[in-house]
Parts: sequence; structure tokens; C-alpha cells
Amino acid sequence: MKPKYKRVLLKLSGEALMGEKGYGIDQKIVQFISKEIEDVSSLGVQLAVVIGGGNIFRGLEASSEGMERTTADYMGMLATVLNALALQNALEHRGIPTRVLSAIEMRELAEPYIRRRAMRHLEKGRVVIFAAGTGNPYFTTDTAAALRAMEIGAHVILKATKVDGVYSSDPLKAPRAKKFPEITFIDVLKKGLKVMDSTAVSLCMDNNLPIIVFNLMGKGNVKKIIEGKKVGTLVRG
Repeated sequence: MKPKYKRVLLKLSGEALMGEKGYGIDQKIVQFISKEIEDVSSLGVQLAVVIGGGNIFRGLEASSEGMERTTADYMGMLATVLNALALQNALEHRGIPTRVLSAIEMRELAEPYIRRRAMRHLEKGRVVIFAAGTGNPYFTTDTAAALRAMEIGAHVILKATKVDGVYSSDPLKAPRAKKFPEITFIDVLKKGLKVMDSTAVSLCMDNNLPIIVFNLMGKGNVKKIIEGKKVGTLVRG
């Protein structure tokens, strides 16, 4: 089947990697994600990934507890590098060529982020993992995902979450919450829905880049979306 999207950016939260452990990296989850990506790479799709670092360190949380915000954010960026290396290792065990590009230079671990280099890797069929957010404090990995998606010319952002779409309120706390099969960027911002942070949503809205919010742990979900099947919630202009 011909994929609906040729170039895709997958946004993973750091919390997704810890599974039920409560902290750190659960190798079972990393293996599951790498298998999902392997299934997609067989379709000939160009895939980039942005991972958060909340399973190891949360900059905002540390800042609220008294740590200087810039320092806390840089520590959060370093946490994303740990996650990126873990995912790279799992993907390469499956024979999938993968490159980690970091917004903070650390040559022994990852390539520095250069847009043209990222594009070249994608064109050669490599999975590209963007680490260290945007490289700037005060910007979340959601915003990094939106920014990198624009830079590489992605056709869609796939935002992986613990629930199967966008709801009127948290469905884990409010069983009667209504699920939206489709919603506009404006409505997401007006209703204050937790799709991505408002900077990321605004960036996608301004550049007409759709976001699909879906349940990461639904087996085959990433492949289904790329094939054009209706999964999760589509957020668009």
C-alpha cells in the first residue's frame, strides 16, 4: 500500500519510555517502539523522531522547586539525549540505520544538528532522532518537534500519548470526556486542550502542519496512520 505521508515526524514523550517503572527507561517499551518504527520503515517512509526527557528529568518541575530555570532546562535536554541513544540502540539491533542529531554539540555521542545533514540522512532511508530539544531553554520538546518538522518539510506530526486521541478533558480522570475525531488548532488553543504546548500548536497552525494524536501502545497504530487509516484525532487548520 502506498503511504499517505512520505515524510513524518514522530513525537514521543519521555514518560512513554518508562512504562510502568515510574522512572528511567523500560527496555520492553523501547523494543515495542522500535518494532513499530521497523514496520513503518518497510513502507519506504522517511521518519524523524523527537523524544522528551521527562522519564529522567523534568526541567519545569525542578524550576518550580527552586532550581534556576535555564539550568533545569539544559538538564532536561541532556535527559533527551539518553533516551535518543537508547532508541537508536534498539533500532540498530533491528538493522535499521539510525542517526542521532543533537542541538547541543557532543561529538562523541551524536552528530551536531545541521538541517541539510538531517535531510540527507532521511533521503538515504535512515531514521533520524533529534535530541536536546531546540538547544534553547524555555522551549519544550513539543516546540522542538514542531520546529524540526517544519525544517525537514514533514507532512504530519504524529504525537504519541497514553490515550487514543484528543478529549474534552482528561479521559483517565473523567470517564464521560468526549473524544474529538477531528479538531481545529484554534479550538485546541481556545479550550486549552493538552495536545502539545501552545507555542507548538501555534507554530503548526501558522504553517498549516497537521498533528495526529494517537495511543502509542496501540499495536500497529503508527503504520495505520501512515497508510491513511483513521486513528486517534486529527488536529488541523
